[in-house]
Amino acid sequence: MTVDLVITNVNLATATENGQPYGAIEDAALAVHKGKIHWLGPKAQAPTATLLLDAKNAWLTPGLIDCHTHLIFGGNRAHEFEWRQQGVSYTEIANRGGGIKSTVTATRAASDEALLAAAQTRLDALMAEGVTSIEIKSGYGLSLEQELRLLRLARELAQANGVTLCTTLLAAHALPPEFHCKDAYIDHIVADILPAAAHAGLADAVDVFCEGVGFTPAQCERVFAAAKALGLPVKGHVEQLSNLHGSALVAAFDGLSVDHIEYLVEADIARLKTAGTTAVLLPAAFYFLRETQRPPIQALREAGVPMAVATDCNPGTAPQASLLTAMNQACVLFGLTPEESFLGATTHAARALGLSQKGTLAPGQDADLLLWHIQSPAELSYGINLVKPARRWVAGAEQ
Repeated sequence: MTVDLVITNVNLATATENGQPYGAIEDAALAVHKGKIHWLGPKAQAPTATLLLDAKNAWLTPGLIDCHTHLIFGGNRAHEFEWRQQGVSYTEIANRGGGIKSTVTATRAASDEALLAAAQTRLDALMAEGVTSIEIKSGYGLSLEQELRLLRLARELAQANGVTLCTTLLAAHALPPEFHCKDAYIDHIVADILPAAAHAGLADAVDVFCEGVGFTPAQCERVFAAAKALGLPVKGHVEQLSNLHGSALVAAFDGLSVDHIEYLVEADIARLKTAGTTAVLLPAAFYFLRETQRPPIQALREAGVPMAVATDCNPGTAPQASLLTAMNQACVLFGLTPEESFLGATTHAARALGLSQKGTLAPGQDADLLLWHIQSPAELSYGINLVKPARRWVAGAEQ
């Protein structure tokens, strides 16, 4: 059999458990056929191919996966950053019209074209560093029409750029200005927004902001129950600022992921393990807000809970469109090893999105591949703005 492509003289960081750091196979080859990884192993045993590429001892990895972003929004909040640096309190910033609500106002006012153009710039930066799959949340529309619009725009953006997309409905992000009661807004989400998104096929998952400044566990549970009834998986912004046991709630619904988790407690870690829920670390927000409470990394390690790493790209708390930087931050700020950070942006990020065909180099997996001129995969987490992939393939097609 002749395959489409063989990449030879290459070192593979497979992100699989093969007994080697990074799942490495050195001095190897990898074969691609019909958009899938067909074979990998010793280069002398490689099948014949229509196209043979000599990688000259470079490293090949799975495509990177950014499993938590708020990529589509209007305006920015640079002025709020300036205020904070001048000593203005969060309360005063909110009183001046800042925070999530200011982004909601800007997003609602922006045209589709303006939102797509701004998001394209951010996506370009992520793709240049090797992101081939991405999650994009809504949450800056906070109305039926606007939330659906953001999910549709996310689909358009991904299709135009040839990246794999997971859309997440985050209507339970904040209380919109036209509502004065959180319970009434949750009623609207459950009765109107969530069913409309599901029936239109626009949402792959449902998220909530379970926090004192967001929504209570009881309110989030109502959203999760409605999502489950519609066949949609759930995830949660939880334990970022306090411990409301939102992680346990996500685990009770067999959720895909719990995200932020700085205040996660050990008792709830066991629930995550049982439920198969991935812990998503968002070090950019921790850095940008100068937080001091770190996620319980060692306890998660010991429990065997997979840890993903993502950018959390958003205008307020993580204005960062660099997954490689987030990988470095996860090491420096949270204490991950470079290998853990690498796995966090590949196989564990795939788990956080339910993408079972991505995130590893193995026969049958999607051929989303990155070729790096590096000496070791540790370099991906080691520096900032020092490396970028030399070549990239999505579903076997070079981009």
